[in-house]
Amino acid sequence: MNASPFPLEPTAAEAQAAIRDEFAFFDDWSERYQYLIDLGRKLPPFPDELRTEEHRLHGCQSMVWIVPSGDASRLDFAAASDSAIVSGLIFLALRVYSGRSAREILDTDPDYIADIGLAKHLSPTRSNGLASLLAFIRDAAQRTLG
Repeated sequence: MNASPFPLEPTAAEAQAAIRDEFAFFDDWSERYQYLIDLGRKLPPFPDELRTEEHRLHGCQSMVWIVPSGDASRLDFAAASDSAIVSGLIFLALRVYSGRSAREILDTDPDYIADIGLAKHLSPTRSNGLASLLAFIRDAAQRTLG
């Protein structure tokens, strides 16, 4: 797989603060959705051979594939979606969690979701998909810790 650009910030907490600051620049949700779409375009290319049922994240209305790698000291995630907005949601989750230790992942609640008002502006199916994505990341971290 291609080298991950994550983490962008030294800690998950700093990543969440950066996300909060970036979304604060936008006055309305149409601008925030456009920014999410733009972020989704920054996801690293995801190999076609990994777009399989084995790597598919269920619980999402859109097609989402995610592959963890690494160990408890550093877990990386590669992911992709067929949806532009969902790709942006993936980018945000990976920005907070990918490239972190399993302990940091488990110790970091996804506060950025409420902080930027995302929870109030996602459809129920996208909210469920985001919850599935975050649960997958936490489960992968938990598995590395035994």
